[in-house]
Amino acid sequence: MPSTARSKLSAFAALGLDEALVTAVTGLGYEEPTPVQLQCIPLILSGKDLLAQAATGTGKTAAFALPMLQNLRSGAPAAAATAGRKSGRTAAVRTRGIVLVPTRELAMQVSEAIHKYGRGSGTTVVPVYGGASMPQQIRALERGADIVVATPGRALDHLRRGTLGLEGIQVVVLDEADEMLDMGFAEDIDAILEKAPKARQTALFSATMPPRLRKIAERHLREPERITIAREQPSGKVPLVRQIAYVVSRAHKEAALQRVLDIEAPESALVFCRTRLEVDSLVETLGAHGYRTEGLHGGMPQRQRESVMTRFRAAKLDLLVATDVAARGLDIRHLSHVFNYDLPCNPEAYIHRIGRTGRAGRSGTAITLTEPREHSLLRSIERVTRQKIEVVSLPTLADLRAKRLEVTAAAVREQLELGNLDDVRVVVESLAEEFDIVDVAAAAVRMAHASLGGDREDREIPAPVQPPSRDERKEGRKRGKAYADEHERFEVARLYVSAGRNIGIRPADLVGAITNEAGVTSRDIGSIEITERFSLVEVPDALADDIVRAMKRATLRGKKVLVRRERDGGSA
Repeated sequence: MPSTARSKLSAFAALGLDEALVTAVTGLGYEEPTPVQLQCIPLILSGKDLLAQAATGTGKTAAFALPMLQNLRSGAPAAAATAGRKSGRTAAVRTRGIVLVPTRELAMQVSEAIHKYGRGSGTTVVPVYGGASMPQQIRALERGADIVVATPGRALDHLRRGTLGLEGIQVVVLDEADEMLDMGFAEDIDAILEKAPKARQTALFSATMPPRLRKIAERHLREPERITIAREQPSGKVPLVRQIAYVVSRAHKEAALQRVLDIEAPESALVFCRTRLEVDSLVETLGAHGYRTEGLHGGMPQRQRESVMTRFRAAKLDLLVATDVAARGLDIRHLSHVFNYDLPCNPEAYIHRIGRTGRAGRSGTAITLTEPREHSLLRSIERVTRQKIEVVSLPTLADLRAKRLEVTAAAVREQLELGNLDDVRVVVESLAEEFDIVDVAAAAVRMAHASLGGDREDREIPAPVQPPSRDERKEGRKRGKAYADEHERFEVARLYVSAGRNIGIRPADLVGAITNEAGVTSRDIGSIEITERFSLVEVPDALADDIVRAMKRATLRGKKVLVRRERDGGSA
């Protein structure tokens, strides 16, 4: 095994992870542990409770998922399953780990990550969240779930139905706990933790530690180890380059990068990724898109890396896709653009990345693709660098087509300036006898446009659902006069929801469902009235129809509900 591969394996193995997990995580392209992983993994492996303050994007999922998988694998899953069969219960007893997260998007993301880390181990992971089919989730739980990743409201729904039990729970993780509190899930979290065995291990992760969260930690964690992952302060000068960020959902990042590359048309660019698997995937995708692209990561032999760099410096490549580890110490001149395909874990890494463009008095551009939930990480980078990162809308299909026509026009103009057209002029003169000369030129331009790839079809990239920011949610649950004063310039609509106290509906259920499904913020929700059989919710009139459409797929307390505008003269 090459020395570089051994060093990466030993970096994760030194934390106490077993060989299977170390192989899995390095196989996924992780090149070295992040600070939060370095501190959290040994503590969780030791069985201690943990109270960790770390921002989004620092590698928290692996920090709790890897040791959680190892601890649960070393337990007795077969015994738990047998106990479940003897007691007549389903997979509820078999479940030994539960991760609570604020949104369904994060539930899917965390579940996918745990599945990848534990692939081949036989560990089963099931995500449960509102807005999805309850019968389908019940069937998945009945088939068996070692680890459940859930939003608090849906977890309580399953607990009440008896389709999820916490009797066998060994580990509970609260991920982005401050976000869950801001969305009104404090009571749900308390209720879930009260039902879990007292002897469990609990790990709480949060970007901030407000007093309410500390009280929850005091009630439910046992002498927790406390760690804080501080933002690294930049040691070098922040480069003066044009900085732009596009907010894109994870599923559409590749398409978004291709579109931005087409618009920017960089002379030479460095694209940064977090893992070497992402590097390999992007190299293949961008190569198929017509870019001369090669990758650079720690899994490559040194000779191959040197060969790639030689071609890039000689302008034989358009794009170099690299991980931070592989790009350390690179001296690249004449770099017009740096792309952050993933946001780095800290501002220092961001500064190092963007500092590779705009050198020697030249202009440079740094472009970042950020996911909606990484808003706070982007703002923290701005605070440290003291520079504004302009958040702009992704170029539209119309923008892309206009850019491609510009490229075609430039190619035609270059040909005209070169002259030497005598051999084809006779064709033009002949066609001009039959057609208008402008039409002849237009047809020729269309053919040139097609030959340059400008006529290919591109799919629209949907705008991501923006989660509410913490500032927007901070006062979101305070209804009544404050809401009316703030929204007095807007028309307000009342929505009828066909569920009330008869099925245990609470304001937090309505706020959570509407913000999750419709992508609005809790600040957009006004007064809430809950009766025995139905509920009324005030929202801005301009958002009402969108919310009604989004809520067609929603469930509350496990039940399908009707949501519509309140009718004049009554709600029935």
